[in-house]
Amino acid sequence: MFAGTTRIRQLLAAVILGSALFGIGQAEAEGDAGPVVATASRLAGDEARTRFVLDLDRQIEFDVFTLADPARIVVDLPETVFQLDDTAGREGRGLVSAYRYGLFAPGKSRVVLDATGPVDVEKSFVVEAEGGEPARLVLDIVGTDRDAFLAEIALQDRKRAKPSPSPTPEAKPAGRENGRHVIVLDPGHGGIDPGAISPKGTREKDVVLAVAKKLKGDLERTGRFRVLMTRDDDIFVPLGDRVGFARKNEAALFISIHADSVRRGQVSGATVYTLSDRASDAMAAELAEQENKADAIAGVELPSEATAVADILLDLVRRETKTLSIHFARTLVDGLGRTVDMVNNPHRHAGFRVLRAHDVPSILLELGYLSSSNDEKRLLDGEWQEKVSSTVTRVIERFFGDRQARSPF
Repeated sequence: MFAGTTRIRQLLAAVILGSALFGIGQAEAEGDAGPVVATASRLAGDEARTRFVLDLDRQIEFDVFTLADPARIVVDLPETVFQLDDTAGREGRGLVSAYRYGLFAPGKSRVVLDATGPVDVEKSFVVEAEGGEPARLVLDIVGTDRDAFLAEIALQDRKRAKPSPSPTPEAKPAGRENGRHVIVLDPGHGGIDPGAISPKGTREKDVVLAVAKKLKGDLERTGRFRVLMTRDDDIFVPLGDRVGFARKNEAALFISIHADSVRRGQVSGATVYTLSDRASDAMAAELAEQENKADAIAGVELPSEATAVADILLDLVRRETKTLSIHFARTLVDGLGRTVDMVNNPHRHAGFRVLRAHDVPSILLELGYLSSSNDEKRLLDGEWQEKVSSTVTRVIERFFGDRQARSPF
């Protein structure tokens, strides 16, 4: 009897263990399903009522909220691969003028819809996949007045935590490490913010990341620099975090890399920008305005002091930092001018928020303009990218060589 009971208990334990292992395996399989996949999107309706639909490969949990000035609807999703048409979101309908999507933070994607005015998300839900149709995320949007719109936003703020966009890589203060200067490279845009998009579909965020990676490799091979990047993949980083990352790492130089487009005229060639509270020209002012909207594009609530900061940018820049920024900009213009095409008067200035670190010499390098077909060809050319990277590397070596000669300590 004792032996039989023992045997039964052993069999029962085996069954329980097997069930547990099966459950773990099943849970792991479910957890390994990978990112959500969005396969199509569309808008329907008119100026009174508009519906947004996003087709998905499965049921999901999501969060939706609105932001003001400008009016936006933000939808936060689990990490999602957007297999949408290249033109998706560029044209609006009804109460939505445009929308965009992309990775917002590790494990988190975002859709941001630009509203034509104050709106209310009357309903938001997910329809289960059925009868060969995919699961669908649905937003029903209606117009409202500004007072009701702002009241709803205030109510949302009390209910939810502030959005936490993707952090930049963890800052580890280094200053000048083992005789190596710290250089921070800042590939503009990323994730939900594509930056400029050419008529052929080339995205600024992809071009500048490719060039930044080449430049990082070239600088590191000199053995003279510790090179950090504000992003090294396709993810969104707020403007303030980019600046903060450079400061926390005690960067000796900050280079923000871009490839914008311009709405007016034919502009082609590289440009180097430094910070100023007054733009050098209309084009510089236009580009600074575009770049300073990056956080709003990604559905990040703008700080209330943003306007005040813009008004006192020049006051925050230390005299020495401003002098060093201008000196490096001129050195870079001289070097690049010998190897690549540049615009007329290639050193310009404007109130770029990303250049506002008061203790880090900072410049914005505009590689070219995606509104120019000639620039677009160059920007996508691997050999041209290598030429730019090697030239900028030599300029940086020269810049720090000159500084060390003037002040060896």
